[in-house]
Amino acid sequence: MPHPLQPVPTADLVDEHGDRLRVCDVQFHQVGGVRAYAGPVRTVSCHEDNGLLRDLLRTPGEGHVLVVDGGASLRTALVGDLIAGSAHANGWAGLVLHGAVRDSTVLAELALGIKALGTIPRKSSKAGAGEVDVPVTFGGVTFRTGDILHADDDGVVLLPDT
Repeated sequence: MPHPLQPVPTADLVDEHGDRLRVCDVQFHQVGGVRAYAGPVRTVSCHEDNGLLRDLLRTPGEGHVLVVDGGASLRTALVGDLIAGSAHANGWAGLVLHGAVRDSTVLAELALGIKALGTIPRKSSKAGAGEVDVPVTFGGVTFRTGDILHADDDGVVLLPDT
């Protein structure tokens, strides 16, 4: 397994890169047990259906961060304790969810970075609708597979393209 990237404080990255740094404007809640994390991006686009991201998080994460565009839905949870547990067990560095989670008390104790818009106890469907490794856009930023993401209590940023 590759060595995980060491997170750099997002404020320091803004100071270093200025306007070249891509800063996500979404005000996420920190729900995972790891407050600062970094890694190459994988993406999933899905709406109120977590089948694809559940299956992806059961595969080796190799230090990646999964960015999920759930359409900002707070109606159903895209991730709960079982799916997040799979991500942790399979070596994912973290999750950034433009959607909701459940089982937040358990997620807060899990050694995994997780940011989400909020919480809801309602489950998502499991049909597998959506797409993997497609560009997703929210918070004024387009996330692409392979981008380098850093996240901490101050926010989510993507390093400038080289």
